[in-house]
Amino acid sequence: MILLWYILIPAVAAPVAWLLGRSRPALARWTAVAGTTAPLVILAGQWITKASALQATFAARGPGPAGLVAGSWIADVKATWIGSLGISFFLAADGLTIIMLLLTFALGLLAVLASWRGITKNVGVFHLMILWTVAGLAGVFLSLDLFLFYFFFEMMLIPMYFLIAVWGHEKRVYAAIKFFIFTQVSGLLMLVAIVALVVIHGRETGVYTFDFTQLLGTQMAASTAFILMLGFFFAFAVKLPAWPLHTWLPDAHTEAPTAGSVLLAGVLIKIGAYGMLRFMVPLFPDAVHDFRTVALVLAVIGIIYGAVMAYGQSDMKRLVAYTSVSHMGFVLLGVFAWNTLALQGVILQLVCHALSTGALFIMVGGLQDRIHTRDMGRMGGLWQVAPRMGGTAMFFAMASLGLPGLGNFVAEFLILVGVWQVSHWAAVLGAVGLVFATVYALWMMQRAFQGEETHGWSFADLTKREVGMFGAMIAALVLLGFWPQPLITTARQTVTGLQEMTAASSLAQPRPTAEAGDPAAEAAAAPADDASGATSLADDEGAQQ
Repeated sequence: MILLWYILIPAVAAPVAWLLGRSRPALARWTAVAGTTAPLVILAGQWITKASALQATFAARGPGPAGLVAGSWIADVKATWIGSLGISFFLAADGLTIIMLLLTFALGLLAVLASWRGITKNVGVFHLMILWTVAGLAGVFLSLDLFLFYFFFEMMLIPMYFLIAVWGHEKRVYAAIKFFIFTQVSGLLMLVAIVALVVIHGRETGVYTFDFTQLLGTQMAASTAFILMLGFFFAFAVKLPAWPLHTWLPDAHTEAPTAGSVLLAGVLIKIGAYGMLRFMVPLFPDAVHDFRTVALVLAVIGIIYGAVMAYGQSDMKRLVAYTSVSHMGFVLLGVFAWNTLALQGVILQLVCHALSTGALFIMVGGLQDRIHTRDMGRMGGLWQVAPRMGGTAMFFAMASLGLPGLGNFVAEFLILVGVWQVSHWAAVLGAVGLVFATVYALWMMQRAFQGEETHGWSFADLTKREVGMFGAMIAALVLLGFWPQPLITTARQTVTGLQEMTAASSLAQPRPTAEAGDPAAEAAAAPADDASGATSLADDEGAQQ
């Protein structure tokens, strides 16, 4: 039952923060801190105590895809919800779930701290929306019933809409409406696909259910599977966001308050990758294989397009927003590569991108609170005014461009190595995107922090609260850069399970690069012979040492 607390604690703390905030805004802030810190501490304790049980639980699973899933959870709770429709209240957690929940609660706490002084209007309602967003995100990552997943998938859009529309900047209403329409329409497409899948499964087996573990392996025509897969893909690609479905993101990020941007970049867009990993690929592996080339093209375009657009921005917050489009292109590459290294890189990228980009949004928000502008044309020489802020911004800019020694580099390297085994051209073009990342990151630092200060700015450097936030994020990125093993080991159970669920599909088959009977060609193709079983970093004893 501990899984329920991850949803209930922030959900219950939300109205408490609202009520207390009506008379004492400070109490609303502290309630929000408690509502995110308490589940974070409980989860960290569960992660530590259950770490050794991850592999043992996975090893005890039953035979077949359904048994694989059912025997993979370190914790689960299931109860009938709407029995006549086959809908259950099914929550479960494995290694991937733990990682995403840690990210959710940690970024939720940072969102609260980043808004400590910046939000003075309707403070109680503001923290109500943050906590309900966190509760909805926790529900998304815990749900294994597809109807329940859709419920949380849509529920958390409502508080995020109000965060943008009420506490955002100049064009906040336009950005909030655009965000809501994009995500709502794509979510409805997924709902149609879910219902169609349930009906097909019911006609085949006589059992109508939304239970993901029972829907695995549903038999249907290839054309039908492809259409249903597209319903899931569009919903998750909009959330990710993948090019050309990304257009809501720059506006939403630019107009959202700092807390909204942190949650958007750090957690909400990660739902797209999570949904692809957890649901879309296992349910429709052959359709995903047929769609792979198109997806790789979209991913590469997103990587380069996002980087080029970031370079062309004068609004610093919009620049950081476009970097997310570029970095999430790497995630899309890794998902459709679907081998061990690529999937490990994807999970590591989700964490590192959340930390580095979330920190940049907090930095931009802090600057805007101090100088009341995000226009880099009005900046320059800020390092001289606030050296701690300049040095911190430089670190996270280097993380964003993938500097060796930081977690982002490890993540993107793993993804590119995994993609190479599936598509050489996609790996090469993806690597080109890293060059563009260097350009926009250094360009941002040059325009905002380097050079001479000619505008007469005078403002306070980082506060102790900000130093604490940034220090924790810096330590995490350095730790993941030099020792990513704990995170990769935690995700290993999920990665192995996902690959075994698709082992019989065309997605896991060797890439046909050699002509039969040609020993030289077969030898050249040898690295790609096992697209699902590339050497795991978690299995590399040298890497562990």
